[in-house]
Amino acid sequence: MARHISTSQLKSKLRQAERKTQQAINQYNSAVRKYNTEAKKFNRELNQAISNYNSAVRKHNSQVQHNRQVIHREISKLKATSTTRIQYTSSVSAMHNSYGRVVDYYDEGVEITPEQEHILDLVEQEQANSLIATNRLFGDQPDQQAEDEIADIAISDKLSLVSEDLMNRWKGAVYALNPQNPDAARHFCTSAREIFTEFIELKAPDAEVFQFNPNASKTDRGNATRKEKIKYLMHGKRLDDSVTDFADADITNILELFHVLSDGTHGAAGRYAFSALVQVKRRVEQGINFLCAISA
Repeated sequence: MARHISTSQLKSKLRQAERKTQQAINQYNSAVRKYNTEAKKFNRELNQAISNYNSAVRKHNSQVQHNRQVIHREISKLKATSTTRIQYTSSVSAMHNSYGRVVDYYDEGVEITPEQEHILDLVEQEQANSLIATNRLFGDQPDQQAEDEIADIAISDKLSLVSEDLMNRWKGAVYALNPQNPDAARHFCTSAREIFTEFIELKAPDAEVFQFNPNASKTDRGNATRKEKIKYLMHGKRLDDSVTDFADADITNILELFHVLSDGTHGAAGRYAFSALVQVKRRVEQGINFLCAISA
């Protein structure tokens, strides 16, 4: 038997049904609005990420292009003179050849990580720095613009992470490099040379190098060669051997530059203008920064 309900009861049930329907509609609309808001936010963030990536790519490509323009410019001006040691000019040539092999390998579109990309950027900079310093010191007509090609890098903090002694040696080297010091070149080179030598020995002691590679090449004294130590420093970077060769050639070039500068002991700050020694300081500073990067 059908249940009898009054008109007021029927209206009440209809209102309840309408409220439930409206609640369902409101919940649906709220979910749609939330989804649309989140979708818009995601699209904004995605577009911003794409924009940031494209901007970083353009900046990177622009910097690489700039470095290569500098390299081509300085190569065209490069001219060995009687003031340079044969070993130094040979180191310039060897470094440039190593750089060429790096470019040949990585310009083929090899996939690289951001860390590897950073080191390759520094390879470009190091090659440019070497040529700038060479022309600034030994060119027939030193280029004043070259002094501003490379911004200063504060490396004391980076060296302090390896050794407080290294940090103090660098501060002493920079302190010695002033116009009032007639032996500035030799004092600077002595301290800087010790920094490179001690840095590599601290970060790549023989025991660790031979444990990593029992067949590592040795010097006449039975120590691991510098190139083997560099390989050890860089093994986690997973870069092509051409980068290791370049790093070794880069350090050789800097150490040979020290030999040349140590001979410049005549006149104020040696026989080189102080502005030229500032460029050398930048060359060495960037070289230490590169060494820190590949061994981090």
